[in-house]
Amino acid sequence: MSDARTKGRNAPTGPSPFRVEAEALPEAKFSDPVRTAKGELRASVPMTKLETLWFNTGTLCNLACATCYIESSPTNDALVFISRDHVAAYLDEIAATGLPTSEIGYTGGEPFMNPEFVAMLTDTLERDFDALVLSNAMKPMRRHEAALLDLKERFGGKLTIRVSLDHHTQAGHEGERGPRSWDAAINGLKWLSDNGFSIAVAGRLLPGETMEQARSGYAELFTAHNIRIDAHDPARMVLFPEMDETKDIAEITTECWSILGQSPADIMCATSRMVVHRKGEAAPRVAACTLIPYDAGFDMGATLAEASRDVSLNHPHCARFCVLGGASCSA
Repeated sequence: MSDARTKGRNAPTGPSPFRVEAEALPEAKFSDPVRTAKGELRASVPMTKLETLWFNTGTLCNLACATCYIESSPTNDALVFISRDHVAAYLDEIAATGLPTSEIGYTGGEPFMNPEFVAMLTDTLERDFDALVLSNAMKPMRRHEAALLDLKERFGGKLTIRVSLDHHTQAGHEGERGPRSWDAAINGLKWLSDNGFSIAVAGRLLPGETMEQARSGYAELFTAHNIRIDAHDPARMVLFPEMDETKDIAEITTECWSILGQSPADIMCATSRMVVHRKGEAAPRVAACTLIPYDAGFDMGATLAEASRDVSLNHPHCARFCVLGGASCSA
């Protein structure tokens, strides 16, 4: 993560999340889906099975975080609110085609700002999917406390809410999310913990910070606030790698799998897709990845069947976040 305290905090006005990278990287990199700038065969990832289907509920958010991957903010509606009916149509496709999807993830923006979100979340749980909701646990979520308590009572641990807490210190968190965001997030997380929800936290590594240092810091924080999360459990304390968009990054070739000791099956897009509804489009589309909703090269089609094809790793995020960073948005 780049140092948020050195960045401007003006809310974005449109979908331009990769402009910094586009200016900083050599022009020929990540331009050809088949070959790298050096002419080597670019790596791709085939879908093994669709385990997790994500829905972006819309880019509107109560915060304008300094390095938000898709520039969510109180004014950016580049991804409009997805509707309950559109979500239901994709869940119908899963049922009709027998896809092995067990988890439905919801991200934003802030999902609880979508006026139909609680209804679509209820539909998801009633269809016996596990539901993972990414939230900042602030006022938009707290407005739905009664509904959430009802869902927890009915479905228990099938509903997990993962709270974004960018650092285990107030300064680190508010450097990313802005002043007065810390107490509200901690209070929301503690409310979820005190009421017995299945919860997790997502954070980021600051420059120079090791994984063990970060986990120890979060463990101390959770103990101090009596929050029921094991900071050393990767499923419950998810730490994303530093994402400095101004730094150059290697392209991933087919030879990298053996060099790195990795398999394409280990990469997030082997088992997941995300549905987005871009402003100006008549209906939602399926994107290859939760991090790349705007790039036409990662638009996989209108249906899950169309979206089952291979994904060419033709974006800096593919290298920085997934292959070299080893991160995944799913549980």
